[in-house]
Amino acid sequence: MKDLLTAVREGHVKDVPGLLAGLDRAGLRSALAELKQLRKEARGWHWNERERSRDALFVAGAGCHTGAAACATWLAGRDLMAWRRIPVTRVVEVLADRDPAWVADVAHRLAARPAAVESAYELIVGLVKLAGCPVPTTDAFVRGWAEHVSSAPWETRKTRPLTDILRADPYLPVLLPRVFELPELPPQMTWIEETAMNPCQWPVALPALVEEGLIERTALVDMCIARLLRGGKPAEQRLCLALVRRLELTEREEAGHLTDWAAMAADGISTVAGHAQEVLGRMHERGELPVRSLVEVSGSVLFRTEKKLVRSQLVLIGKALRRDPSAADELLPVVAEVFGHEDIGLQERALKLVTRYLPSAGDAAREELALSAEQLSPVHQAAASEVFGDLLSERPTAEPYEEVLPIPPAPRPVAPAPATLPELVEEVTLLTGDLRSGFGGSGAPFDVSAFERTLDGLVRHAHTDRTALGNALREALTGRWRIDSEPSPHLRRWLISHSGIEIVVATLLGGESARAVAAGRPSRKPDWRCAHAALDGIRKARLWEAADAVLDGKVPFLLAVPTSHTGSLDPAVLVDRLRAYQRLGVQPGDADFGQALLRVPRGETHHGAAAAAAALGTTEGDRLAAWLRADEPLARVHRFDLKRRTHAAGDLVSTPGTWTHRVLMASEERPFIQRELPRPFHWLGEPHTPTHHLCHHWGERPEGWTSSLPQDAETLAAWMLPNISIGMAEEIRDTMRPLPALAELDAPAGEAVHLAVAYGLACRHHEDRLLAVDALLILAARHRLDAALLGEQLAVLLELGPAKPNRVAESARTAATTGAYRTTLSVLAAVLPGLLARRKAPRGLSDLLAVAAECAEHCGAVRVEPIPGLAETAARGGSSQLVRQAMRLKTAWDQKAGPA
Repeated sequence: MKDLLTAVREGHVKDVPGLLAGLDRAGLRSALAELKQLRKEARGWHWNERERSRDALFVAGAGCHTGAAACATWLAGRDLMAWRRIPVTRVVEVLADRDPAWVADVAHRLAARPAAVESAYELIVGLVKLAGCPVPTTDAFVRGWAEHVSSAPWETRKTRPLTDILRADPYLPVLLPRVFELPELPPQMTWIEETAMNPCQWPVALPALVEEGLIERTALVDMCIARLLRGGKPAEQRLCLALVRRLELTEREEAGHLTDWAAMAADGISTVAGHAQEVLGRMHERGELPVRSLVEVSGSVLFRTEKKLVRSQLVLIGKALRRDPSAADELLPVVAEVFGHEDIGLQERALKLVTRYLPSAGDAAREELALSAEQLSPVHQAAASEVFGDLLSERPTAEPYEEVLPIPPAPRPVAPAPATLPELVEEVTLLTGDLRSGFGGSGAPFDVSAFERTLDGLVRHAHTDRTALGNALREALTGRWRIDSEPSPHLRRWLISHSGIEIVVATLLGGESARAVAAGRPSRKPDWRCAHAALDGIRKARLWEAADAVLDGKVPFLLAVPTSHTGSLDPAVLVDRLRAYQRLGVQPGDADFGQALLRVPRGETHHGAAAAAAALGTTEGDRLAAWLRADEPLARVHRFDLKRRTHAAGDLVSTPGTWTHRVLMASEERPFIQRELPRPFHWLGEPHTPTHHLCHHWGERPEGWTSSLPQDAETLAAWMLPNISIGMAEEIRDTMRPLPALAELDAPAGEAVHLAVAYGLACRHHEDRLLAVDALLILAARHRLDAALLGEQLAVLLELGPAKPNRVAESARTAATTGAYRTTLSVLAAVLPGLLARRKAPRGLSDLLAVAAECAEHCGAVRVEPIPGLAETAARGGSSQLVRQAMRLKTAWDQKAGPA
């Protein structure tokens, strides 16, 4: 047994099978106990030593186990599986003398573990072959098989066709049907190019095997159609659709799935629905599509948002009516559903179709159609009156329009710090177990209130009874190395890079020495590269200062704890806190007091609090009084146009390139910040010129930054614009997160805030545009939206090129459909003149006109004066969408023009 342990320690895996062969059952048990102890010991070795002995330990443990369940658990151990391939041959060798049923049990137990299959697929296959048992069919193993087969063609330099691999695979008949039953198809299967005849792709390989008779055609067709009906990720749908197209279904096969095609046309993704429409069209031409079925599928398809699908369905209905006009009573009421579509072009198509076949409809259908015609846009009402005559009822007098805006978010007061020790420990446990304690990462918004009240609670309870607080936290946080470890360079490096409450907790529990805390406190001006880093630096300075206060125990509470969830601090409350400090003889911390100053509102309305602060007769009281009387922003900002030369990929010298133009905001110097606040704050008072660089904070949550400067939304917006603008221009996700938080601040919103919202409304990704729409609606609800200014900012972005009209149109439509039609139209009325004045209309202008027309039809004109250039565009003539939408907007504007 000693020889076995020596071989394992030295990594001689080839010697392990021979050494195990000489052990009896008792010897195996004894060796297994030693191997388990060695496994625990190896976790503390250097990684080189672990890697050297890993394979030998893996094989030896497998051979020493006598129970199938325990052996499978050993083989599935994550610490024993290397990144490289595991020694399958050696494991099979040490288990070769076992009962086949036992080996089969081990294989099937491993196949039931998804994590094990990921690394041990080849081992499971080796055990199955050794046992001669049926192959496992668990989801995990089936996925592993599909991933293995998909990757096999690329494992050698010379590509091997997937057809050859599947043809030689003995498990194909059993596992292929199970693949299509998986909750999600392996991504290796769905990496396809539908137009390519690549022999290494599934849509090419499977039809070839169908032709050879190795796969049953009917079964494969049924599996693909079932998967298309089931839905799923677009990549999965594309794979199944590609298979269906390559199989070239016969007329009989298509007819056998009539209900399936109808369901796909109604609910499938656009490509799937389009293919289903094509099949239904072919079935109609063959006379295999009953009118009743066409009515049912049309009722769903005509409600879809994709204009192409709606247009194609109207064409199919027109063919059906041309073949059998007597079906008008059933089909025309379905066509009338398009009367309420947002696209007036589709409305017109539907009205023309109804007009053509209305003589074939009965009286009941005519009345129903006339009733539906009331949904038509005003631009089509004249034509509808000619078609329906007296049947078209007179529209009731419209009620006065009322704008619907969201309820303005009210400031939520920050609850007091936890009064009892158990409450505080619970809050600390939540924060130290969540990334939110450091403000970074993605997910739910950071809870400023929870962080601030917990930080204040630690200082308060350390002041009252530091020993009791330390004991309670140590008991609750046992096992968290960052908290309960002894001081170490590794822990200190982690704490220095961190910006969460763990800094204070680790200090309190002895994980960081008092000397390290003193060294961590800022002693020089930091070299911050962006506003986000500067604001994080302020928070770190506060945390290290709080850690020092916890060790000292003299500070009764913190000054900068906000009174509102946005980070705002009531000046009167701060004066009371300074008065308490004065009474107790406590000197305020520099970072704590500096943050408190940045959180109080300034201006004439707070001169009373300024007088009370001055009456304290302390240095901090005088500084607070001067700050409150300073009715000016943290740093003034002004527009800054940034041009950047871009080159074609791979050509940075030989060609001159093109210029991209972005509108940003620069901030001016504020000497007061340099003079009155400590060094970690000095970045805020320096002049800053924006650059084209994207800092690494672009995907983080912004609540921590906005809560540091809750009274200076304009300055914050100016500093965050580089990331926001690059996110829009380069189509990067998650760069618009600051927008709702900026709009929610109780601070004036000027050019910088509106410019930031404009960038968000023009960005590519839908979820980012929703954030911008939220910000727009919040500003409107709080009566801080300057619609004309926002429209002007959008017009500038559209003129310079980075913004696209169709994306702005989508954002505007989203805002309008919430009920904010007048607000949206007020913005668009400032955007449209510049676009209408262009010699060549930009792509997407018709979409903007359509949204504006819809808004005008709901709320009327927002001013008496017409939109410049609209009448000229409407008078061009022709049937283009641009002219049609311009005529629609002009008609609605002229009919409902009046004072805003």
